[in-house]
Amino acid sequence: MNIIALMEHVVIIGNGISGITTARHIRKNSNKKITVISGETEHFFSRTALMYIYMGHMKFEHTKPYEDWFWKKNRIDLIKGFVKNIDTQKNALEFNDGNIIKYDKLILAVGSKPNKFGWPGQDLKAVQGLYSYQDLESMEKYSSTTKRAVIVGGGLIGVEMAEMFLSRGIEVTFLVREDRFWGGVLPKKEGELISRHIKKHHVDLRFETELQEIIGDENGRAKSIITKSGEVIECQFVGLTAGVSPNIDFIKESNIETNRGILVNKFLETNVPNIYALGDCAEFHKHPTGRKNLEQVWYTGRMMGETLAQTICDNKTPYKPGMWFNSAKFFDIEYQTYGSVFSELKENEAEFYWEHKKGEICLHLVYDKSSNALLGINTFGIRMRHEVCERWINGKKDMNHIMEHLKDANFDPEFYKQYENQIVDQYNQENRTSLKSKKRDWKRIFAKN
Repeated sequence: MNIIALMEHVVIIGNGISGITTARHIRKNSNKKITVISGETEHFFSRTALMYIYMGHMKFEHTKPYEDWFWKKNRIDLIKGFVKNIDTQKNALEFNDGNIIKYDKLILAVGSKPNKFGWPGQDLKAVQGLYSYQDLESMEKYSSTTKRAVIVGGGLIGVEMAEMFLSRGIEVTFLVREDRFWGGVLPKKEGELISRHIKKHHVDLRFETELQEIIGDENGRAKSIITKSGEVIECQFVGLTAGVSPNIDFIKESNIETNRGILVNKFLETNVPNIYALGDCAEFHKHPTGRKNLEQVWYTGRMMGETLAQTICDNKTPYKPGMWFNSAKFFDIEYQTYGSVFSELKENEAEFYWEHKKGEICLHLVYDKSSNALLGINTFGIRMRHEVCERWINGKKDMNHIMEHLKDANFDPEFYKQYENQIVDQYNQENRTSLKSKKRDWKRIFAKN
């Protein structure tokens, strides 16, 4: 067995946004020895750009935010390999090839893997999710011999995969368990808007349809699926995009406490001293802001990395993510969400919903019934300024204020169409008010929170 002798140092398993952000900020604040381990790729890349490589819009090297020399210059050592065992008594990591390294502090940023729910045939060839670079390579491998792909699960990754296949002229059937697209996240009207848009792109979108079994051919490759209603759909590729789970199988044999993910406190500490977890694989015992204990989003992974680096550098800092936000793109429609907008209104909530007559642009505001204070925002096809939305929600601004200053939040380029007057007119009609959308207040827009 080959022993790699290293000085006491910080070891990070995972080179995604969480692990790399942690590494960069530790280097900014200290001279600690840093090693980053990844079995996926040698260098950090933008995972959200995988689809653009497949579609020919980018090359892989364009997805790397830093030049390859960056890591050596900043004294961040990179190891390409898979860790199979963590010995928390000896502070040691054992690799698949038998090599061992020691650590002083260990950071687990091991990400997610696509969900599988025990479907017969789920491990056949050309059956996969879209999360890793290896997933992209596999899609590329099978695409030339794929006429139809079936995608299972209505979420963001499923839409990306559908757009990828359509760019190659491959027909797509999309199976969604709910009665609308992304029904567990989007309210009904937004779900219907996105559903129409997906169908407009010639996707065979089927609601309330579940996968029963995947059938393989004589070579062990998917050749068809069977739905729970008994329908057989011929295909040569099955995309499993029904969410993701923390990638923690190799950790479960250790004494690091896990549930669905690696359990952490507000400082991102596990139950084992000097071992931390963050990003997609981390599950809070109790989330610091009361949100879901698992948050598998690019933005929160970056925030956790910045926070944990402070603690590693002897400035113990709790994770305080602030207001919830996210963004995505559904084919041609950009989506933003801020604050709290659930798929169903809560008892104390009311809403205002405006949709353009073309059916591809909307604004959804959720507010408190008693105080009229804004709680959350969904937008489709309208870009809004993060800092303005945050000020409105954190400042508990009432709906009349929001309507009067709606233009302050608009982030669309100068020559894009503006819809604030139409939105305020509808609000006035519904609420018997006579508000007017004021001109942009640039001092207000750029004021500090």
